[in-house]
Amino acid sequence: MAALAAASPGGDEGLEEDEDELEPGLDEAEAEAEAGSGARPAGGSRGAVLTRRGITLRVLLRDGLLEPARGVLSIYYLGKKFVGDLGADGTIRWQETGQVFNSPSAWATHCKRLVNPAKKSGCGWASVRYKGQKLDQYKAAWLRQHQPNAPPADESLASEGEGEDEEVPEEEEEEVAREGRAPVPEPVAAKKPEERSKKQPCKSAAEPAGTEHGAPAKRMESKARAPVRYCSLGTRDSARNPQTLVEVTSFAAINKFQPFNVAISSNVLLLLDFHSHLTRSEVVGYLGGRWDTNTQLLTVLRAFPCRTRLGDAEAAGAVEEEICQSLFLRGLSLVGWYHSHPFGPALPSLHDIDAQMDYQLKLQGSGNGFQPCLALICGPYYHGNPGVESKIAPFWVMPPPEQRPNDYGIPMDVEVAYIQDGFLTNDVLQEMTLLMDFYKGAPDLVKFQELWSQDQTYLDKLKGSLASRTPKDQSFSHVLEQIFSLLKLSG
Repeated sequence: MAALAAASPGGDEGLEEDEDELEPGLDEAEAEAEAGSGARPAGGSRGAVLTRRGITLRVLLRDGLLEPARGVLSIYYLGKKFVGDLGADGTIRWQETGQVFNSPSAWATHCKRLVNPAKKSGCGWASVRYKGQKLDQYKAAWLRQHQPNAPPADESLASEGEGEDEEVPEEEEEEVAREGRAPVPEPVAAKKPEERSKKQPCKSAAEPAGTEHGAPAKRMESKARAPVRYCSLGTRDSARNPQTLVEVTSFAAINKFQPFNVAISSNVLLLLDFHSHLTRSEVVGYLGGRWDTNTQLLTVLRAFPCRTRLGDAEAAGAVEEEICQSLFLRGLSLVGWYHSHPFGPALPSLHDIDAQMDYQLKLQGSGNGFQPCLALICGPYYHGNPGVESKIAPFWVMPPPEQRPNDYGIPMDVEVAYIQDGFLTNDVLQEMTLLMDFYKGAPDLVKFQELWSQDQTYLDKLKGSLASRTPKDQSFSHVLEQIFSLLKLSG
C-alpha cells in the first residue's frame, strides 16, 4: 500500500473551512488592532469586525489564549482519538500522517470521515480540544475579554452551530476512553498478542492495520461463550466482558447495500485454516491482496501467518518485517487480518469489533478514497459447526449512529465469492512447514492422534476441513500427506 501522503487535504474538505475562516476585511482589522491597544470595547475596530465566526486560531494565538505546541490538540469521535500539533501560524498538523489543515473544521471533518464516510461536517470548534478543553470555550473567553457587550457564550455557540450536528456526547467519549472502555488509536488489550508490532514493520503495509500487542498464540478457550444480539448491547459498559461474542448483522436487515465486493482465494482459506488447527491458542495473521476502486472489488490472494509468541515483541517485529517485505515483493497490499477462536464459534467479540474498527481507520489512512479492511474469524474445533469443515466468517464493522456515539460498532456479515485455486503454491507449502516447525513441542500444540469426537481424531478433523479448500490439482497431495504424517507424530 502506498505510503501515507503528507499533503494538505483538498477537494470538498475545503468547504468545511468556511465557518472558521476570517470574514472579509478581517486581516486589515487585525493589523489595525495590533498597532493599537490590546482589548477594545464592542464598538472598537476589532469588535466591530471580528464576529463570532471571524475568531480563528490565529487570533487566539496572537492574543495569548493559545500557545503553539506539539500534541495539544485532540479529537474524540466514535471511540477514536486523533492528536494534532498547533502551529504558530494557526495551522494544525495531524501527528498520524503529518497532514496540515488550515482550520479545526477541516481537520475534524477529515478525521470523522475516516471513521464514518457518511459524516458531512466536522463541527470543528466543538470537536477539537486544546489541552482537554473544547476550542469553542477559548473562543467564548476571547469574546468575554474583547467584546464584553456580546451575547452570552451559550447564545454565541448556539447561533454558531446552526445546521451542524450536536457533538455533546464527545465529553462522555473522552471519559470512556480514559476509563479504558473504548479503544484509542493505539489500544493495549489482551486479546491478540501478536499485533503488538503491527506498526513496526513498515508504514506502507503493516502500520495501517495494527494496534500494538505481542504474539499470536494466546489462551485456551476453556468454556463456551453464548453470543448476544447487537441490539441488546446498548451503550458501552465497563462491566461488560470484552470477550462477549456478538451476532453479526446482514446489510439487508438494515436496508443497506454492502459497500464493497470481496473475492477470496481458496489457498488463503486453506493456509489460515491449517494455522488455526495447529494450536489450542488463538492465532493471528495478515491478508494480502488488491483493491480495485473501479469495480469496488477487494480480492484476497495471500495469507501471512504470524509466527510469534505472547510477550516476544522482538520476534513479532522481525516476523512482521518479513511479511511487509513479502507484500511488497509480490505487489500486494495489506487488505485485512484473520484470527481464530479455537473452540468457540466464528463470531466477533466486543474486543474484535473495536479492534476491527481501529484497523479500518488505519487502513483507510490519509487517502480521500474509500478502502475496505476485511476481518476473518476461523473456528476450527467448535462442535457447533455443522460438520468437520471449519467455519471461516468474514465481517466488517459499521460505525454506530452519530446520535449514539458511545455505542459499539455494528459487526456486519460480509458476502464473499470464493475462488478455487488450480494448484497449491510453493509459498503455501513453505508456510505450512514453517508453522509446524514453530509450534513443534509447544505445550498448546494440538495432539492430533487424540479423539476430537467419538469416531474422529483431531487429524481426521483437520483433513476433513482442508479437503474442500484443496485445489483440484492433486500433484501436491503427497506433500500434504507428509505434512499430516508429521503432525500425527508431533504429539
